[in-house]
Amino acid sequence: MGAIGTDSTGDMSEPSYAESPARLVALSDGIYAIAMTLLVLDVSIPEGLDAAGFRHEMSQVWPELGAYALSFAVLAAFWRDQRQILHRVRRADILTVRLTLASLGAAALLPFPTALLSEYGSEQPLAVSTYAATIALITLLHLALFTSIWRRERLQAWPIPDRMGWTTVTEQGAVALLCAASVVIAFVVSPQAALWTWLLSLPLKHAIRWRSRTTRHA
Repeated sequence: MGAIGTDSTGDMSEPSYAESPARLVALSDGIYAIAMTLLVLDVSIPEGLDAAGFRHEMSQVWPELGAYALSFAVLAAFWRDQRQILHRVRRADILTVRLTLASLGAAALLPFPTALLSEYGSEQPLAVSTYAATIALITLLHLALFTSIWRRERLQAWPIPDRMGWTTVTEQGAVALLCAASVVIAFVVSPQAALWTWLLSLPLKHAIRWRSRTTRHA
């Protein structure tokens, strides 16, 4: 009761809370801020150490700092992408809300595979695979969110050109495929090789955007 209502045009097909995505943007900001903060909780050194113990613990903390820096950068990129998607939304319907919440739930989970990566990433393929699977899940949810808006003009704040749409789909799909490939590499080759595979995501995304720009200007 009350879940369905009319909007300003008298349309009965939309939920009564189909509106500006401002609340989703605010919720996204809060969850990403919390997830980024939780990352640093895994970086710590025990109290009461002597000089030798302190130096040993400091030498062991670098993998934790590396995993923290990696995940912070990843979450920052996802936060930026999600804000860019939501800023293209004029009104958020039930599908937009559900996909946004699903992606935020996956983003909030990232501190867990980050801890696995810092502790076991150099030895256990499953630790690397869990991290890669989480990244792939967030990427695919962002892809689904963007596609659902791109293909429904009535939700858009302004039209999304087809070239921009296909570039975004190609970029997000390529990152998801790269994460899937890193899972295979982690088990077949080594966890370290899978970690290096992730570094290809940045030049890959830039190459896709460069090709899109050059094609547009041709």
